[in-house]
This record gives sequence, structure tokens and C-alpha cells, in this order.
Amino acid sequence: MKQHSFHIPVMGIGFTVDTPLKISHLGIDSVISLVDDVLLEKLRKMYCDLFQLPYREITESIEDFRAKRITSYLNLINGLAEKKFEKLKTVSAECSNDLKQYFNLLPDTSALKERFKRLTSPSFNLKELKDLVETNLAMGSIDVNIMTKVDKENYRKAERLPTQYNDAHAALRGYAHSDLSSSVILSAGMNPRLYSYMEEFEDFYPDVMGQVKKKITLKVSDYRSALIQGKFFAKKGLWVSEYRIESGLNCGGHAFATDGYLMGPILAQFRDRKEELTQELHGIMTETLSRKKRPVPTSPLPIKITAQGGVGTAEEHRFLIEHYKVDSIGWGTPFLLVPEATTVDDDTLDKLAKAKEEDLHLSDISPLGVPFNSLKGNTKDLEKFALIEKNRPGSPCPKKYVALNKEFTEKGICTASRQYQYLKIKELDQKALSKEAYQAEYDKIVQKSCACVGLGTTALLKYDLDTRTEGEGVSVCPGPNMAYFSKTSSLKEITGHIYGESNVISRTDRPNMFIKELTIYIDFLKRSLQETKDSISDKQRKYLSTFAKNLTEGIAYYETVFGSVKNAFESSKSQILDDLDRGMTTLNRLRLEIDKL
Repeated sequence: MKQHSFHIPVMGIGFTVDTPLKISHLGIDSVISLVDDVLLEKLRKMYCDLFQLPYREITESIEDFRAKRITSYLNLINGLAEKKFEKLKTVSAECSNDLKQYFNLLPDTSALKERFKRLTSPSFNLKELKDLVETNLAMGSIDVNIMTKVDKENYRKAERLPTQYNDAHAALRGYAHSDLSSSVILSAGMNPRLYSYMEEFEDFYPDVMGQVKKKITLKVSDYRSALIQGKFFAKKGLWVSEYRIESGLNCGGHAFATDGYLMGPILAQFRDRKEELTQELHGIMTETLSRKKRPVPTSPLPIKITAQGGVGTAEEHRFLIEHYKVDSIGWGTPFLLVPEATTVDDDTLDKLAKAKEEDLHLSDISPLGVPFNSLKGNTKDLEKFALIEKNRPGSPCPKKYVALNKEFTEKGICTASRQYQYLKIKELDQKALSKEAYQAEYDKIVQKSCACVGLGTTALLKYDLDTRTEGEGVSVCPGPNMAYFSKTSSLKEITGHIYGESNVISRTDRPNMFIKELTIYIDFLKRSLQETKDSISDKQRKYLSTFAKNLTEGIAYYETVFGSVKNAFESSKSQILDDLDRGMTTLNRLRLEIDKL
């Protein structure tokens, strides 16, 4: 029943926090972040007031408040979205604007869109139209995202609570108890304890018909990781319904660099081994389900392979579907400029529209210690620099979602917090370092930024809600692709762009997505080499060598693909091949440098 070949991935904490309420009734899938239960509670109150629904605050004094806030928010959004969808489907003597929009957003190649046009022009066949709407229209899925490693321990007074009250565990429980029939997207690596906890919830298991109410999606960056994690779940009797492949570095938000493996070869491996993956996991899962005396599917459950990260043209979109057989493609960064779909405050929206390549960078600001794609000059960074100037570096850390570091304390603290940076600088002061070495170490400490607050504040500003606790600084995490999208767009304009019916990119110098990713990876290798060449270990040397070797093999793969592919990239093929040749020349030089270390 899914009518669109794209989805809107999670972006930050606040940018897609209520996206499903805006576009789910139009058949578009999107994802809500479950990091910030305080933000969800504020929005729940706002929407209850707006729609004149009863609201009872879930305070921190209530047991299991985090999970209950998440459940309540998801149920509210789901209920409101379903009402909008049912209203849209009500066909009377004339079509509602929402119903027209639903069909208008579909690609021109859609048979469903063609049937709608036939039934409404020039005459109006009410009965057939009602049948068409009732049997073919579906809501977009209201999915959720949990960063598996953001699983802080929690305390009541001085007593540490059991593991199930950890942040990610509570978020999972909040989703599991909700009314939603959708997917939980697990990102940021493997958390065996959290994965095992999923066994406790009925909705994650297949029923007698092989249907799963709450599906599991894994965000992965390579096939090996997908197989390991898929087996882990299968041994629990659980099925991974979707593997969401994201470019390691050409994406928004946290960037998990692979060992030099590029997106094309990774997608090819999933395409070529999908059936093998399906059969192997089916065998493991059915054995476990039999042992647990649960319903056993007679045939393997479906697996979707989806992709996201850097896609920006209809040609790239079509190529991913046709060449790599992916089921859906994530369009994230471009949707930050679509107010009908995402929640972005006006100041940040303006900064994003004006952003060029030099304004978008892979930073080290994340307290998670993972490279983070960010926009220079965002107001959260300006707030951070002002505190450094006052000699009071670090955030007051009002929400503590990333308070995971136990270097100085028994209870975790965040590396972006004032407390941690004070202790770390105090430790630095005890070292007899040169002025230059001291400054370099100091800069590493104070560059961390309060992401868990900054990535959600945009929604508070957009809706004019109280920011006294959070402050007004906004962190924003677009991918490098943002440089080529320079104006706000309507929902119709961006979907038209995705399907090749219009074009919202005015620049003519945008590189192909695979070339852009390759360039970012080569730059990453250069930077890594520069940082380690003065005092390199055997482990680091081996890593750089493997990274460069995998990039070399990736370029060779692309040369074969783009040299032989028909009916795709005809106008840009020679440029792509030239760019690959230049990339190989640069890489050969870097490999020589690595060999000399």
C-alpha cells in the first residue's frame, strides 16, 4: 500500500518531532526522535490545548515518567494523524483539498494517480472514487528512532534504578506500550542489553499470520554489521524487517565513518546477498520461535533494504531504486527547508537556506565522541563561544541525556557540561605542557557542545514555548548536501523534485552523490593521517592502510559501474569518470605517505 518511494528520516531531536502530524495523512513515512521526553511533554500539552483535548501533566514524581511521557505523546500524534487521514478519505460530492493533495504528491507515473484523474475529470464517479480511496490509500508510517548508546543510567534520590529505567530502555518501553503499528529505528551501534529487552514485548513478535505490529529497523553502514545484528535478534525470535543503509560520512547528524567502504559497493552487497540473508535469519528465528512455543511463520518474513545519505536529484533517486533494488530512499537534509514537513525556527531556516560548502563541516562537537555534521555559526555554538570568552566553558547540562562519562564521577556526566570541562581543565593545569600543547588540549575539551538540548530547541522557538530551562541556542545537523538547496520549498515542490517533475536546485555544480561521498572520505583520510603521522601506532597504521585500500577498491568498483551503466547519468558520466580518476590519483599519493610511516 506504500505509494511513495521516499521517506523522511529522523533529523536531530526537534526537527521531525511532529512531522508525522504534518504529513502522515498524505501517505509519507517519517520518524520521531525519542531522546527528549521533556520536549515531548511540552508539545503534548501544546497540541492538547490546540485541539481542546484533556491534558494531565506527567511529572517527574510519577513512576516511570519517561516511558509514560513517550507513550502518551505517540498516542496523541497517532490519534490526531488518524483523524486527519479519516477526514481526508471522506469522499462527498467533491474532493477535499487534502485528498487532492494526497494524489497530487504522487509521481506522475503512479497508476493510482492516473485512476484518480480519470474518476474526477471531466465527470465525477462518486462510487468508484470511494472504492479507490478506501482500498488503496494508506497513512504514512509513524516511526520512531532510538539512539541505542544514549542509554544513561537513572537515579531516584541517591539510589540507582534498575537497567530497564535507563534512557534507551525507557524509550523502547514507551514505544512498545503505544498504539502505533510502525517501526522502531535503532541507530548508533549495537546495544545487546537493549536488544535483549525487546524480547519482553509482544508487539515485536510475528503473530499467527506472520504480521508484526512493531517492526525493527536497523540503521547500518555495512553488510557484516547487519548480519551480526540480524542474527542476534533472530536468536531471540525477533525479525529485523528493514536494514537502513546510511552513508558513513555524507549524511546529517552523527557520522559513523566506515573503514573506507563506500555506499555503492555496500548497497551492491545487500542487493546480491539479500536472499541469502533472509534465508539464514529465517532459519535461526523459526528455531527459536519453536523453542519458545510461539507462532512460526511458514515462509520468511519480508526484509526491506533502504538507503539514505546525500541523495539530491531524481536521477540519483531512480538509480538507487533501479540499480540497487532499494525499497525506499531517505531524503533528510533537503526537507529541513520544507516548513510543511519539518519544524525549524525562522532564524535557523534562514541560515540553512544561505549555507554554502564552507559553512557545513564535519565537527568534533558531539559529546558522544563521534564526528558530527554541523552548520557553522549556529546559535548553540555562538552561545558556547560566549561562555568560553567569559572563562566559564561548558553547558549547565539541564537535561543530561548524554551524561555518560565516568572519568571523574561515579554518576555519568556529559563531556559538554560545565562540570566535566571544569574538572578536565583542572586536570590539564597539572600537566607541564608547552603553551601550544596546552592550547590544543584546551580547545579539544571546550569544543564539545550541548547537543541534546540544542537539537530540540528549534521546536520550542517555532511554537513560542518556554525556553527558560533550555535557553535559545539551536544546534542544527544538516548533511553536506544542504549546500545545494538554497530556498524554502513547498511539499509539492520537493516531491516533484524527488520524482523528476521539477527542480529546486538552482546551482549547476553539484557533484554526483557517490563522488561527493568519495571526496569526503578522502578528506577524512587526509585529516586522520595528519593527526597521527607524528606519533603513529601499529594499530593506527593498519587502520589507515585498510581505509585507503577499501577506498581504492571502491573507486575501481565505481569505474566499472559508471563505465558500463546504461540509461543513467548520461549527461554527467564523463565528469564522474574524471572525478574518479582524480580521486584515485590523490589516493595513490596518500597510500605512499602511509607506506612510509
